[in-house]
Amino acid sequence: MDARLAALTAAAMERLHLAARAIRDAQPTVAEQLLQVSIAQTGHPEAMRLLGILRRMQGRNDEAIVLFQNAMALWPDDAQCLGDLAGARIASGDREGAIADWRRAAALAPRQPMHWFNLGRNLQLLGESAAALDALERAADLAPDFLPAHVLAGDALVHLGEFDRAERRYRSALSLQPACGDAWRGLANIKTRTLGEADRDELSKQLRRGDIADTDRIAMGHALGKLEEDSGRYPQAFQAISEANALMRRGAPWSAQALSDFVDKALAASLRLPPPVDVSLGREIIFIVGLPRSGSTLLEQMLAAHPEVEGASELPDLGEIIQLESQRRRRPYPDWIVDANAEDWQRLGTDYLLRTARWRQHRRRSTDKMPENWKHAGVLRAMLPGALVVDMRRDPVETGWSCYKQQFYQRPHFSCDLRDIAAYVHHCERAMDAWRQRDPERILSLAYESLLADPETQLRRLLDRCGLPWDPACLDFHKAGRSVRTASAAQVRAPLRGDTARASHYGALLDPLREQLAALRSGRR
Repeated sequence: MDARLAALTAAAMERLHLAARAIRDAQPTVAEQLLQVSIAQTGHPEAMRLLGILRRMQGRNDEAIVLFQNAMALWPDDAQCLGDLAGARIASGDREGAIADWRRAAALAPRQPMHWFNLGRNLQLLGESAAALDALERAADLAPDFLPAHVLAGDALVHLGEFDRAERRYRSALSLQPACGDAWRGLANIKTRTLGEADRDELSKQLRRGDIADTDRIAMGHALGKLEEDSGRYPQAFQAISEANALMRRGAPWSAQALSDFVDKALAASLRLPPPVDVSLGREIIFIVGLPRSGSTLLEQMLAAHPEVEGASELPDLGEIIQLESQRRRRPYPDWIVDANAEDWQRLGTDYLLRTARWRQHRRRSTDKMPENWKHAGVLRAMLPGALVVDMRRDPVETGWSCYKQQFYQRPHFSCDLRDIAAYVHHCERAMDAWRQRDPERILSLAYESLLADPETQLRRLLDRCGLPWDPACLDFHKAGRSVRTASAAQVRAPLRGDTARASHYGALLDPLREQLAALRSGRR
């Protein structure tokens, strides 16, 4: 018997068991009735905790938090209830509060692996890779057969540049489940290393199985494609990657027309913005935007080697703030842009600075390299007028191929089809070209190829625009010890290379990408 329920009568205990089963079986009305009776009759914290779980399932997270807190007032040292409270905080957007709860839960119940796992997973999302690794390795040690702990520990090790240890973690996961797509994805994302012949045999064997999930099949297809490309077997690489992308696209097709319509609306709505209340607001921020796989991680690594710049990686905050404002106004973005006044933009910009302030505790400037922030670049001259926006560009065919062969988690995603990639490139570039014409002082275009050819000149130009002095450490970017939380984590820990182009190996296989790019630029489609 659960010692926490020892004070209850047999009837009261049975009522809680029935309520728990009703929650498990998705019978919310039954659970609600049982729990309300239990709370009225006993005021027991377990009834409050179970009702909190029900409220979370119903999406009523604020109510869930109150219920968990009420239960904690009676059970101040209950690790299970504390973990439930942390989950509700996460759902309501309070990640830092949730992390504090999970830390305490792990301290209260140090032999429970899920508290360590949840702590590590969320520390990783905050960019605290070293602390995340410690928690995730504790979870893996406590539960050696718990696959996600091994995989996420491997991810944290990659972000910290510990590639030998990361490979061991991923292979530990594969020893438990040879078709674990996330483990194969992790190995393939150590891009400076190649998989071997034994890996090709194993991937081919697993892909022949009929009992694996589509998500695993997609990840293994991308891993096999990377292996084949590294081996110089380009037709085989293209086939493996294309099959993986076709499977992903069937599950979540992406709409080029929707993006075109969005860009048209965003360009029109942002044409006339109110003068900012404070023209210097956001001067601490350097946004790096554009397509994924365009060299943005390299640029951020170079900037983060500067003693006055903190590399914050891909932050969700700008998009989340825009989304919350859309919910508040009950209108989709960008439709409400024309109704926002200068004080609204000041409020949103201040919110962004508050949410990202932890990245500037030790250095006065910080980067935000979330690629999709290009969609909001047009309003930054009102929201964060002091910020600099760097529009990172790379040869579109090279960028397109690099996106096509990279597995992304967001669904639907433009990268699953070569023609969709062309559309995404086109609409991103036409939006950024228009916004740069409107705000040339705060939006700077930088070509990846120019950065490779003459890094010092390009970095001096960029630092000058940021108002920062030159520092030669920027050229020794690969020696920086920071956590790098993108697919380029391994590449930016090596000295600069000029041989990163791959698209030419694929010849006519990439013609759909080239032809669609040409057609869109000529206005034929």
